[in-house]
Formats: sequence, C-alpha cells, structure tokens
Amino acid sequence: MTRLFRRWIARAVLSLSIVAATVSASYGEDKVVRIGYQKYGKLVLLKSKGSLEEKLKAVGTKVVWTEFPSGPPLLEALNVGAIDFGNTGEAPPIFAQAAGAPIQYVAYEPPAPKGEAILVPKDSAIKSVADLKGKKVALNKGSNVHYLLVKALEKAGVKYSEIEPVFLAPADARAAFERGAVDAWVIWDPFQAAAEAATGARTVADGTGIVANYQFYFASKKFLQADPKIVELVLAQLSEVDDWAKGDIHAVAEQLAPSIGLSVPVVEVALKRQAYGIKPVTDAVVADQQQVADTFFALGLIPKQIKISDVAWRPGT
Repeated sequence: MTRLFRRWIARAVLSLSIVAATVSASYGEDKVVRIGYQKYGKLVLLKSKGSLEEKLKAVGTKVVWTEFPSGPPLLEALNVGAIDFGNTGEAPPIFAQAAGAPIQYVAYEPPAPKGEAILVPKDSAIKSVADLKGKKVALNKGSNVHYLLVKALEKAGVKYSEIEPVFLAPADARAAFERGAVDAWVIWDPFQAAAEAATGARTVADGTGIVANYQFYFASKKFLQADPKIVELVLAQLSEVDDWAKGDIHAVAEQLAPSIGLSVPVVEVALKRQAYGIKPVTDAVVADQQQVADTFFALGLIPKQIKISDVAWRPGT
C-alpha cells in the first residue's frame, strides 16, 4: 500500500511538472486567432495564399485553421469557444443566435442567388416547386438552403408541412439523391455545380427572385471585444483576396480545384455564380436577415424571436 501511495504521489508530481512546463513554455507566446472555414470560399483562398500569416506575425499573432463540412457545426464551434472567426450563409447564424451563441456579424458578401438551388434528377417528373408537394426533399438542416426551400415553397403556394424534409449533410444528400432515396435536393455551390456536371441534375429553382443568399463573416463576441484590430486585419486581407479572385476566376479555379476534389471547369461554374466584395454590415442587410429570422420563428424552426441588430458589429465601434 505504501509503494502504491508513493507511485501515485510520483505520478501526481510528474503531471504537475508537465503542466507547469507547458504553462511556462506558452507564457509570452504569440496570441492566436482560430479561424473556421469550409471547403469552398474566400477563407480557403486566404488560407492557401499565406498572406494573413505574414500580416498577423507582424502584430504578434498566429493563426490556426479548422475545416468544417457546413455552417451549422462551424458556428457551434464558435459557440463553445473552439474558434474565433468564420463564415457561413444566412441561415446558420439565425439558429446559432436563437440558441444563445455569442456571435457577432462583422462583414458580408453581396447576394449570390444563383449559388444555391433546388435540384431534381434529370429524368424526374418534377417540373416546378409546386410539384414538390408530398415529396422527400434533402437539405442540410439550418444551412442557407433551408431558407431557400422555405421561401420557394411559400412562393409556389406549398406549405412547408406539405413536403417531407430529409436532413442530410452534403455528401450523404448527394448519395441519397443519386440512388433515388429522395425526390429533390436543395444544395449550394460547389456541390451544386458538381451534381449538375456529374448527374445532369436539373434546377427547379435557384434563389433568383426568392432569396438573396448572402455570405456572412462572424467573430465571437469575446474575441471581438478583446481584439477588434485583429478582426479588421483579417477582413482587410479577405478583401485583398476577393479583389484578386474576381479579377481572375480561372486562376482561382485552378488553385481551388485540387483541394476540394473537383475539376477546374466545375469550380469555374461555381465561382461565376458567386458574389464578390467584402463589405461592412449595413442596416439594409440587417433588415434582410431579420426577415429570415422572423420567417423561421413563424414556422417554429427557432424557439424564440431574435433581433439581428443586437449582434451586428460596425468597424470602429
């Protein structure tokens, strides 16, 4: 028993020594900004370009990148403090704010309504959104396409309760779509462009005349309050990448294609449907986003009403 007790003490001392050494080694190290990104978009380009690392190094800050399959898990990571900055479409932040996540809108990209669509198989009998009544529709729950589906159905006079939503991540939804387990799939680029090219999928409706399809950039409230200048620096670097991207879409497609596993022509199609220009959040954009929130609350998709203006940040404030 004495020997066991001594071993336990030895292990405890060793553990404390390791912790102390770790704390000592990390003391005085550079600050860190943790960025969440998805497989496609401006943050991917910023990561591959490497310019952000250089700018941050000059102000004593490092960057850690983490990839996510879609917007909802990215914002959940921001909610629990695993990342400090990221971007998603218009629907994920609605669900995140309603759940109490400490998000702050810090910038947006202009509308890109053609960058998301309701797809059906090429030989499907479905010709319009109205034909979706009683059908199984695959989508990523809480993503930007969730709002597209809601508003497209509303415009066609079909109640949301009259379709059968099948909540699947993009890869699983693609598989279900190809084997005929669902009748339609609501998806965004570049998955949209890839499905069109590989399966001949037809577009029943995209966001044109229905939804804006904004892309938003977010920071956690805690990080923004602690380091607003770092957030402004990241946004400035994003703007530089954005300017380069819109000026040479083919070169961007060539750079992105290998990392996302798609052909250059497919990526080019997706990039041409994307919007360009990283802009500060405006009152008009807040009002548009408030409509999304109010629609989801009316449908019972979020548990309480929220005010987007409460979490919209203006540079310099």
